Amino acid sequence: MHTPVRVLLTLAASGFAATLLAQPAPRKDVAKIYQEICANCHGAQLEGGQAPSMLDDQWANGTGTDADLARVISDGVLEKGMPAFHSLMSEADVRAMVIFIREQRASYKRQRATQKLPGGAIPTQEHRFRIETVADGLSTPWSIAFLPDGRTLVTEKPGRLRVIADGKLQPSAIKGTPAVRDGGQGGLLEVAAHPDFAKNGWIYLAYSDPAKDKDGKEVSLTKIVRGRLKDGAWVEEEKIWQAPLELYRPGGGVHFGCRIAFDGAGYLYFSHGERGRQQDAQDLTRPNGKIHRIHDDGRIPADNPFVNTPGAFPSIWTYGNRNPQGLDFDPRTGLLWETEHGPRGGDELNLIKPGVNYGWPVITYGMNYDGSPITANTAREGMEQPVTYWVPSIAVCGIDFYEGTLFPKWTGNLFVSSLAQQELRRLVIAGDQVVSQEIVLKDIGRLRDVQCAPDGSIWVAVNDPGSIIRLVPAD
Repeated sequence: MHTPVRVLLTLAASGFAATLLAQPAPRKDVAKIYQEICANCHGAQLEGGQAPSMLDDQWANGTGTDADLARVISDGVLEKGMPAFHSLMSEADVRAMVIFIREQRASYKRQRATQKLPGGAIPTQEHRFRIETVADGLSTPWSIAFLPDGRTLVTEKPGRLRVIADGKLQPSAIKGTPAVRDGGQGGLLEVAAHPDFAKNGWIYLAYSDPAKDKDGKEVSLTKIVRGRLKDGAWVEEEKIWQAPLELYRPGGGVHFGCRIAFDGAGYLYFSHGERGRQQDAQDLTRPNGKIHRIHDDGRIPADNPFVNTPGAFPSIWTYGNRNPQGLDFDPRTGLLWETEHGPRGGDELNLIKPGVNYGWPVITYGMNYDGSPITANTAREGMEQPVTYWVPSIAVCGIDFYEGTLFPKWTGNLFVSSLAQQELRRLVIAGDQVVSQEIVLKDIGRLRDVQCAPDGSIWVAVNDPGSIIRLVPAD
């Protein structure tokens, strides 16, 4: 009989770990091992979630050979958020896992040839809808923004800003956009139009900024700029927010955030992941693991909660946030809502309040990806509780309050996209509470963003396959 993970952890705590963990006993059910320690990041069917898919041919580490896979599983790649599992898996387990991955990839390729979006009417509790494909052939579409002139902007994670006009994806990307660090979870992330775009033409981009530290080592951190579009080119760029180079973190890595929300009063809010450095989320001298508030031109508001705190990063609005990838104002109440990825379990929906500590990593409803505990604490005085949380993780991503009338019974509801569970959820919110949830769409790919279009249709960015779809009434 194999030794369960919980027993190994118990023995480790009592001082017997050295021998047992150095040579863990082989475990027999590799599919069970995968679901226990891999699926929360890489998806239940290897489709990807908070970590990349293992079904495509894009390998973040090495070339995808058996030796590369075994090395990464055993030794990990900590700077990219991949833990080492050699203490929990024997060499036989690792080899079995490599075989399991190969089997799943082969099965996926067989099925992919006939993969199609659901056809016809799809029923939900309140409405029936059908799906239309707006654009396909995209590479990891990350964010959607609508312009008042009828155009739609879409970011592709590798660094391209695309335009959909007259219902068609334009063949060429916008020229001259910033270079990005397309590694791990980094790349070209959020695109957002200024609320007064029709007057000023400003478009905002958030991305992982590539740089080198004083020793020549590659580092990166989230950066925000704004610019305008002219004749298919990105022009008149202005820096809106950037941390000092000494605060950048090594490599491509994980947990960049980043979503942008405007409050209509001239303030811009954005989310910033903790870049895989858990304790940074509690450190007010660092910008990562926070929600920030600035003026739309990048100036620091004089009434920010920590602007007069010695050493604190002045744009911080909240802290103790892990990796926020959803941010939107409820148009009915003016309240700011945020979704953030938990670790293994513990994805959160938070109501964002100035100066509040949301607890990561001191409190959490999740655990480490290797199955070990982070902390026994889910609450502590002085730290905010999530409005709701998801265990197991759904890999929660972009959110949007529905303001349209094509689906009148959905008006005011919050739509939430997810990666690992491939779900589009509808949350009914009353004041500051979630009243109910419904899964309205599932299993058509990893859902990265959701936005209500000016005509009331609901647009969704789908990863693997890379496409933009929209929900329209079926009746």
